[in-house]
This record gives sequence, structure tokens and C-alpha cells, in this order.
Amino acid sequence: MELERTVSENNRKVMVAMDVNSWEKALALADQLQGSGCWLKVGMELYNAAGAGIIRELKDKGFPIFLDLKLHDIPNTVESAVRVLAGYGADMLTIHCSGGHDMMARAVQATHEVKKQKNAEERMKIIGITVLTSLDEERLQQDLGVGRTLPDQVVALAELGQKAGIDGVVASAQESSILRRHVGPDFVVITPGIRPKGSETHDQARTLTPKEALEAGSSYLVVGRPITQAPNPRQALEQLWD
Repeated sequence: MELERTVSENNRKVMVAMDVNSWEKALALADQLQGSGCWLKVGMELYNAAGAGIIRELKDKGFPIFLDLKLHDIPNTVESAVRVLAGYGADMLTIHCSGGHDMMARAVQATHEVKKQKNAEERMKIIGITVLTSLDEERLQQDLGVGRTLPDQVVALAELGQKAGIDGVVASAQESSILRRHVGPDFVVITPGIRPKGSETHDQARTLTPKEALEAGSSYLVVGRPITQAPNPRQALEQLWD
């Protein structure tokens, strides 16, 4: 019983990336994971294929939803988009920290206003993208012209986001322990690029295992193909902790 409780608690820290291209595939995958305690991440592929209705459908199955749309535009446009998206029932939404302080602050303000208008118990949390986990330091500096080291860039963007009032950031687990020293224990750190031992890294440049990531200070772990492409996704989720 204690082992089952531990696995269940760990599952609540997992966000399964629903990187599928149809409503039907998403629901089939959700049915296999229902009751496990995990979150579902709805990214651009599924959102664009199925529309906003998929969020409510997945919420009705009991899943918390991480809406990963990575908004990045002028402040007014992002604020307006957040007002719409906050009405769909997602629990978290991503925007790019590199959009700047004003853009992030206005996104957060929009979630507070929607919560008040709807008399909701919780508002949709805003999560900032720092540096994509597909980038390494060489690409960051040479391709994008960023003068800081990769960890310094992650910390700088996270601190900017915290000042703007966002609830957390997305960052590689390799930066989680560094972030914790700067943003404190309550700031959410969501870590993509999680790979169980022995699995392929695919297009992720900075990866850690689930246990390593939690020990480093990550709040939530995004796991995609190791679960979604497994013959038995529910079993693959449980085996993350082996």
C-alpha cells in the first residue's frame, strides 16, 4: 500500500505530453491514463488539430491540464489571448519570458480578472518559457546571439518572470537546482526532456531521469514519447519510478 501511495503521489508530478494530431487519439490515450493521477499537457499540435473543446473533454475525465501554447507577442495581443484561454478550464498556460516584463504582467493580470468574473476558486496559472530544452549553450550563443551562459540566461528570465508575477517557469532539470537558489521553494519549475534510464533523448539536448529531476528541484515533469508511444502507456507511467 505504501508503494502504491508513493507511485500515485509521484504521478501527480507528471505531465504527459499529448503530442497527437486528433481528438480521437487524444481521448484514446486519456482513457488509458485515467485515474493515474497524472496531468495532461495539451500542446500546439493537439490544440490546433482538435480545438479548445479538447480541454474541457479532458478535464471532464478528471485530468489537470497544462496548456502549452508558448504565447509570444506584443503585450496587448497576449493579454487578449490569455483572457480567452483562461475561460476554457486549463490549469496552467505557457508564455515566453523573452516577451518581456509588461507582456508577462498583463497576462497574469488577465487571469486574475477572469477568475473574478467567473467567481472561480482558482485562476489559470501562467508559466514562463525560459530556454527551450532543444537548445544547448552553443546554439543559444552562436545562433541566437545571447551573451550569457545558458544557466545565467535561464535564471535571468525566471527572475524577470517572477517580478512580473508569473507562477513558475519551464526549464531543464539541469537548471532546476540553480533556479531554486534564486526563485525560492514555492515558484513552480516544470521540466521537459525527462527520459527514463535507457531511453532515447530524441530532440532534447538537456535531459535527466525522473528521479534526478525531482531531486534537482523540479516541481513537475513533462514526459512524452516514453509514455505515449509505449505499448501500455499506463504501465510506462508507473515504471518511470523503477
